[in-house]
Amino acid sequence: MRHRPLARRVGSLLTALTLALPLSLPPVSAFALGDDRAMRDALEAARNQEWQKIDQAAIDGHLLAGYVEYHRLRNRLPQAEPSQVLDFIERHGDSPLGEWMRGQAIARYGHAGRFGSLLAVADGVPEGTARQCYYYTALLGRDPGAAAEGGRELWRVGRSQPDACDTLFRALRERGEIGEREIWERRMLAWQAGETGLMSHLGRMLGSRWQEANDTVERLRKDYAAITRVPTCIGPGCQGSSALFAAAMHGFTRADTEAAYEAWRKIAPHLELDASSRHAIERDLVFYSLVRDIRQNRAWADEALAGMPDPELLELRVRTALAERDWRGVIDWVHRMPDEPRQDARWQYWLGRALEQLGDTATAQTAYAAAAEGRSFFGFAAADRLGRPYALNLERNGFDDDYREHVARWPAVQRTEALIRIGEQGLANSEWYTAVSRASAREARALADYAQRRGWHAKLVQTTITGQMWDALDWRFPEAYREHFLHWGRVTGVDPYLLMGIARRESAYNPDALSPAGARGLMQVMPGTATQLSRQLGISDPGPYGVLDPALNIRLGSTYIRDMLDRYRGNRLAATAAYNAGPGRVDRWLRDAPEEFDLFVESIPFRETRNYVQAVLSYRAIFESLANGGSSEGVAMLSAAEKSVRYDRSLLARN
Repeated sequence: MRHRPLARRVGSLLTALTLALPLSLPPVSAFALGDDRAMRDALEAARNQEWQKIDQAAIDGHLLAGYVEYHRLRNRLPQAEPSQVLDFIERHGDSPLGEWMRGQAIARYGHAGRFGSLLAVADGVPEGTARQCYYYTALLGRDPGAAAEGGRELWRVGRSQPDACDTLFRALRERGEIGEREIWERRMLAWQAGETGLMSHLGRMLGSRWQEANDTVERLRKDYAAITRVPTCIGPGCQGSSALFAAAMHGFTRADTEAAYEAWRKIAPHLELDASSRHAIERDLVFYSLVRDIRQNRAWADEALAGMPDPELLELRVRTALAERDWRGVIDWVHRMPDEPRQDARWQYWLGRALEQLGDTATAQTAYAAAAEGRSFFGFAAADRLGRPYALNLERNGFDDDYREHVARWPAVQRTEALIRIGEQGLANSEWYTAVSRASAREARALADYAQRRGWHAKLVQTTITGQMWDALDWRFPEAYREHFLHWGRVTGVDPYLLMGIARRESAYNPDALSPAGARGLMQVMPGTATQLSRQLGISDPGPYGVLDPALNIRLGSTYIRDMLDRYRGNRLAATAAYNAGPGRVDRWLRDAPEEFDLFVESIPFRETRNYVQAVLSYRAIFESLANGGSSEGVAMLSAAEKSVRYDRSLLARN
């Protein structure tokens, strides 16, 4: 499909889409197909600025004509007048085109120095660093206070900013809004970020008054331990002290946490630092002391943490207590969490487990009951302990045929359909998600209903996310590729609901999904893994594009998870962890693992894998419940064996 000529691909796509349209939606006429072909050609020509190839008469009145107009107007920037840009924005305000044009105009006007025109089309602070720099540059004459505030915020980063910021930064330096102190502080941020080139550039901008401070930095870069022997007053008027000690301790703590703590204990009482720098230093020390399990720092870390209502650090402290089976510590640290995270099913579950271990069964049951209200791994685990069905909180939605016909005629829906017909899936997604983000709750649900009826599985899932339809489980977990999952589940002997859970987590049902690491398709199979699995199955290597075929991708993913299940004696928790992190890591984790299933999950050192395992197993329970008519009666997230087996090296089929 990917290698056929464009015209043949689009023609086949149009035919397929016409046949796939539900009876309740208006069919695509032959005349419309001809218009679409003209539109496709015109859009391609507009992108290439081949205006002579555009048959304007053929696309006049087409619902996608604005896309060609967009390219025409953008090509005329920055000469085009703001009134023309604003007229375009107003006429296309219900599509992404309007805001795209605004962004293009801001960038082009800013680059050309047409700052009055820029402010005429701007609607508040734009997105993107370069555009923000142009915007605040434009404000220098109209609102210098706002320009200085915004410019200083853009300055305070430890990396190089776009060239678009040069004029703004130069003007703020000339006006004294960015002085030597701000230059020094940015230099320290660059040190923390490892941006040595920017460090050198900023160092050259400082005057001779900062020579001793610069020498101190060079000394510390060679030897962090020298921090106990450098002056406590850095820079003119000691105005560089906070930034220097924060940057130096940042690097020292990561390099040698134990030595960094000892150094901090010596110098902290003698330093006059601002509160944010002192907090950043001590937060780093607490975090790395816990992560690296530096026991001699524990008493100090606990004392410091008591004054830091930091959810991430408190979560880490609870996990440390769980690893040590310090059940009283679990209770204490959970209770110290801010109210919102403390009420999460995960922490209520662990509160129940700790209370149960200490013999307070009645209070443990109360905590488990609170946890069991959650639709999550630990919510379901709490329900299992109470012998209750899972709390799905399933929301059902329905619309009558008249309203569905009305939705099908919405301009955004029709534009999305037309963009799909001409093979512009990316633009179609932009149209669709813009419509969802601007819709009322009922309208967003109507769009989700439309996506479901059209079989747009990936678009449907993303619609529920954009529209925050967390309880619309039929839409969040659609029956996508169900027959393939059932078939390959039977062939490989793998629980098909587990396969669905993996695919839902891996790609959200986008068959063309490509991860930064190169994993592809519904079940995110790496090309190298696909080659090995194909050889194992005795089939041809699909290559990097063939692996995107949904049926083949599911077959390969099912085979791989089957191999992981064989490796871990059929245990889905361990196999799922291996699918995400690799079997080598899981083998190591099992050799040092706690025995109970819940402690094994919580002990997984990678946050991504820890969350992945919880998501996949809870998703599989949701898929099974939906297949059961939306009832979780008789549904078990884990088997009895998976809840009772020892999670240690004995789980390995080959020790």
